[in-house]
Amino acid sequence: MSKGLFISATGTDIGKTYVTALIVKKLREAGLNAGYYKAALSGADCIKNSDAGFVNEFAKIGQDENTLLSYLYKNAVSPHLAAKIEGNPVEKDVVIQGYKTVQAKYDYVTVEGSGGIICPIRYDDKAQYFLEDIIKWLNLSVLLVADAGLGTINSVVLTKEYMQNHGLKLQGIILNNYTGTVMQKDNIKMIEEMTGQKVLALVKPDDTDIDIDVEVLRNLYE
Repeated sequence: MSKGLFISATGTDIGKTYVTALIVKKLREAGLNAGYYKAALSGADCIKNSDAGFVNEFAKIGQDENTLLSYLYKNAVSPHLAAKIEGNPVEKDVVIQGYKTVQAKYDYVTVEGSGGIICPIRYDDKAQYFLEDIIKWLNLSVLLVADAGLGTINSVVLTKEYMQNHGLKLQGIILNNYTGTVMQKDNIKMIEEMTGQKVLALVKPDDTDIDIDVEVLRNLYE
């Protein structure tokens, strides 16, 4: 039976897509049948040139483009606003079916979020959806990507507290843009002590492999 894992971030431009691509690449290079899905993506004019297209190419998935995501918006704004501008709001059933389509072909499905955990996905007079709703629809646990630098303690702790208060399961944390400074090393220590969660991997700029045991990675998927 197919297993899934949701990748979220503490905010926008943290490097979530890059880390997601490293994760899928790691699984596939270990011989695992790993695929990708994203419900809504904004700021691209076609799938190939989008974050989803990048993951597909970087991780060498070879996945059918039409199954990578359900909603593509050209406007580089939050999905809820892009949907209003372009007149194509996210529908719950479409997202669930999109995920199931990928599940039918891949044993491990990595689902990438949009922005941070509270990112609005749809907000109109008919429905109000946030990223956490998608996580709950798909019944997934979360791996959190954060920046290794200044301010990350606050961002990680607040995100973890929000997730805990909203019934979301956090599997662990990955820090991106790690260069090994004294501050970054202290950030790791403080994040682990304040959240009770392990920092599972440190991603350096331009890394082509993520430093995490593939069995540890596999066990994050449920």
